[in-house]
Amino acid sequence: MESTIQLKKIAVLTSGGDAPGMNPCIRAIVRYGIDQGLTVIGVESGFNGLIHGDFHEMGARDVGGIMQRGGTILQTARSEEFVTQKGQREAIRQMSSEGIQGLIVIGGDGSLQGAMKLHEQGIRVIGVPASIDNDIFGTDMAIGVDTALNTIVDAIDKIRDTASSHSRAFLVETMGRESGYLAVQAGIVTGAEMVLVPEVPTDVDKLVKSMDEAYRRGKTHCIIVCAEGAVPHTAELAQIINEMDLGFTTRISILGHMQRGGKPSSFDRLLASRFGAKAVQFMIDGQSGVMVGLDGSLITTTPLEEVTTKKRQISMETYQMASILAR
Repeated sequence: MESTIQLKKIAVLTSGGDAPGMNPCIRAIVRYGIDQGLTVIGVESGFNGLIHGDFHEMGARDVGGIMQRGGTILQTARSEEFVTQKGQREAIRQMSSEGIQGLIVIGGDGSLQGAMKLHEQGIRVIGVPASIDNDIFGTDMAIGVDTALNTIVDAIDKIRDTASSHSRAFLVETMGRESGYLAVQAGIVTGAEMVLVPEVPTDVDKLVKSMDEAYRRGKTHCIIVCAEGAVPHTAELAQIINEMDLGFTTRISILGHMQRGGKPSSFDRLLASRFGAKAVQFMIDGQSGVMVGLDGSLITTTPLEEVTTKKRQISMETYQMASILAR
């Protein structure tokens, strides 16, 4: 949607689950916006802050020293109130009262759906993908994915030391309720014996057979990377394996929210900075109702209508490669 209204004041919020790199993105939006003559408003606690008018103007010094920090200085929350028409109307009223002409939303699927709701009601809005699951349509990579993957790899490398010392099989559960992206990538780069993902039903008999063969070949460990959405669930699978008496003692390691934290990697800092600056520039150019994304090496835009109705799929070719290399 093109707009002829001259931009003077924009706002930025972070919503949904935090992701490493949100702070570098905020920093880029604030400093690029100021350079372009804009006033930039920070919204506290996501869409809840939008509804309750928790606004403050942000200057270049306000975002100094945040590049290396995980999480988000603006805080984040999931807002049940914003899902309602009443909540959305109140958010729009608060923006109007503050003179905010455009909003940049940094977050995952639910956050981008919220951005779409505002766009449908005439608000100038641009989305920035931030989700460690890398399941957002319209971008090759979302903010936070690279850092989360590095965290998982570091954890698995350490788990392998213990697994080898005690002849154990470890089921390492990564985030990914609907997408196995992290599990597949981690499986490849850590040399895991197996990878289980939500997109592919787990053949338990085949898994057990592979573990048995690995033990008979003299392997001293077995690492199985399980996305949290894989079926059967990690705990249920561990019970099945233990009842088989395969030689390995089976343990579970759920990495959980540690995957969201930590200093953003250099890749995430650079990607987030590029996304933030481009989001401001696209908004100045009159774009709205779009999400910035990475296409190869280029920063492009995809309509939020597409982003919110489609899911990014894992590469089955990469999944097959993970299975082949694990043999």
